[in-house]
Amino acid sequence: MDPDAVAKAFVDHYYTTFDANRAGLANLYQESSMLTFEGQKIQGSQNIVAKLTSLPFQQCKHSITTVDCQPSGPDGGVLVFVSGNLQLAGEQHALKFSQMFHLMPAQGSFYVFNDIFRLNYA
Repeated sequence: MDPDAVAKAFVDHYYTTFDANRAGLANLYQESSMLTFEGQKIQGSQNIVAKLTSLPFQQCKHSITTVDCQPSGPDGGVLVFVSGNLQLAGEQHALKFSQMFHLMPAQGSFYVFNDIFRLNYA
């Protein structure tokens, strides 16, 4: 397993899906998964997708600036740290964000075990 290839493929898939159809992210999470979104902790695939789909905007576009990754633990996990810009429809300025994913292997693929998202304010 090449952690860089896993991270790149995951990041491309995650943000393309988020920007087009947030509900489509459900299969990336499991009931043990946890999202911390701006300090609010949410557990379980259904709860996480409910949070993401309830965000107060309909359209957005992520532009990724950096993707850093490391292999994690004896079970073949991967830590992925992303920074970039989030452009909301109708807004002039993009928002800077950071997001960390802890991916765990399952059935020949990966799922998101941990997900931490923060906007970065200047």
